[in-house]
Amino acid sequence: MNATIETNENDLIARCKTGDQGALQVLYNLHKQKIYAMAMRMTGSTADAEDVVQDTFIRAFRAISNFRADAQVSTWLCRIAINLTRDLYKKKQRLNPEVEIAARNYSNDPLAIKNLECALAQLPEGYREVLVMHDVIEMGHKEIAAVLSVKEGTSKSQLHKARARMRELLTVATGAQ
Repeated sequence: MNATIETNENDLIARCKTGDQGALQVLYNLHKQKIYAMAMRMTGSTADAEDVVQDTFIRAFRAISNFRADAQVSTWLCRIAINLTRDLYKKKQRLNPEVEIAARNYSNDPLAIKNLECALAQLPEGYREVLVMHDVIEMGHKEIAAVLSVKEGTSKSQLHKARARMRELLTVATGAQ
């Protein structure tokens, strides 16, 4: 993040802390798409993703006075969204991330999309989170590490393992050798 954007976000947060409704709206508008994209990929449900976005910003706005700016705002919001998504899975007692990871490459092949969805659903939670954040939302390992409270090397390792496991699962699903 460049210094100008960081300064503007710091000013925005300061205004939010004073209860400036306009600043809260600007913060929401700046980050809602990224949070929605991540939530959609993690939940696979428009309704669940919308709930995660809404709950993320409600939680963030209620806790804005505690935000210390030791992390980027986007990292803080992603962390809240990840926690809410995990809570949603526990509540529903199921893993159903009907995601369309890489679907833009297979948009004319429903079977390929279904294979991707099934393979992603079989990944362990940590692998799935890192894969979605890195390959779909295009977050860097440093930000992923901050969101998941892991080391950057752990993020890289989980991504490598997630991709390898996805290849295995897709090979089995497609019958390819």
